[in-house]
Amino acid sequence: MPKILRIINRFNLGGPTYNAAYLTRYLPDNYETLLVGGHHSSSEEDSFHITDQLGIQPITLPEMKRDISLNSDSKAFRKIVKLIEWFKPDIVHTHASKAGALGRLAAWKNNVPVIVHTFHGNVFHSYFNKVKTGAYIKIEKELANRSNAVIAISPLQKKELVNTFKIADNDKVKVIPLGFDLERFQFNTEKKRENFRKLYDIDHDVVAIGIIGRLVSIKNHSLFLSVAKKVLEKTGVRTRFLIIGDGELKNELILEGEKKGLSIKKSKNDNAPLQFTSWIKNIDEAIAGLDIIVLTSKNEGTPVSLIEAQAGARAIITTDVGGIKDIILPGKSGLISASEDEESMVQNLLKLIENNELRKNMGLAGNNFVKNRFTYTRLAYDMDKLYCELLDA
Repeated sequence: MPKILRIINRFNLGGPTYNAAYLTRYLPDNYETLLVGGHHSSSEEDSFHITDQLGIQPITLPEMKRDISLNSDSKAFRKIVKLIEWFKPDIVHTHASKAGALGRLAAWKNNVPVIVHTFHGNVFHSYFNKVKTGAYIKIEKELANRSNAVIAISPLQKKELVNTFKIADNDKVKVIPLGFDLERFQFNTEKKRENFRKLYDIDHDVVAIGIIGRLVSIKNHSLFLSVAKKVLEKTGVRTRFLIIGDGELKNELILEGEKKGLSIKKSKNDNAPLQFTSWIKNIDEAIAGLDIIVLTSKNEGTPVSLIEAQAGARAIITTDVGGIKDIILPGKSGLISASEDEESMVQNLLKLIENNELRKNMGLAGNNFVKNRFTYTRLAYDMDKLYCELLDA
């Protein structure tokens, strides 16, 4: 029975936890998997409800945190080495950058037969200055040399890894899209919509527009606020803009919204057009309650919120970054604007706000598109096939 040590950056709410948890739970029974991850930060919601629901008991490494720390990272590295010496895995599979660096080095040091890494996104643009970005690219190239396979979660991401940043050769980079439990987004949706709108005081005739994710600079919530301001000035339709998530920029974004003249909802019966909800764990209820999902990011891998939005038959407005065009139907399930193109996003959003039939048709197109492409059963099948090939090589 092959043993897999699966390592993720941290147990925070997001795509990597779902991906790692579903693979831990749903790979064929001939694998034994140990799931390990770092600790979520104080500004993030933990994701242990995901592992609990799947009956998984992961190991948490408190020393493996989001920020770089020579002291903490060294301790985390030594703990991973000890886990490898104890568990004796046939495969070490890492997910995202911090886990990818520490986990792959530890696996290479201990001569683990198969080393695999999944890029859930990358930090090769829009995160750091040129010098720091160059250093990260160089490190990832070295780590790729020590890996048997590198997984991209979309064809566009593979193109970036192979051709743009030259992280690894074409043959080493395999495309395996993410997989999720999408059925929950199609079950009892009317009741979920009613509950969500009652909780957040949204009238039935209000068009609710949401952005879902961490409140950090790469997600570019400033663009969302600017678009919201202009849309409110141009439309006569009752609208509500919801920022779902939390993070280090929350207070700054609240102040920015107020400076732009956006009134922020602070109590029941307050009809302000902008609302901060913090994290919502049952995101299927939020998507049922919303009408349009927006993404304004400067850089993405495969944004989970857009897959989930389509699973819930919701129309999308998004910037053209990362693997976006691999996970939506441009012009059919979502409208795309160039990154930072505020005016284009305003016009696209107005089209959807003022056309109920267009929103409905785009939502149905998205649902049909994702329901068989991004399931956890397909993910487990694809990964099992790759593992077998690597173990037999």
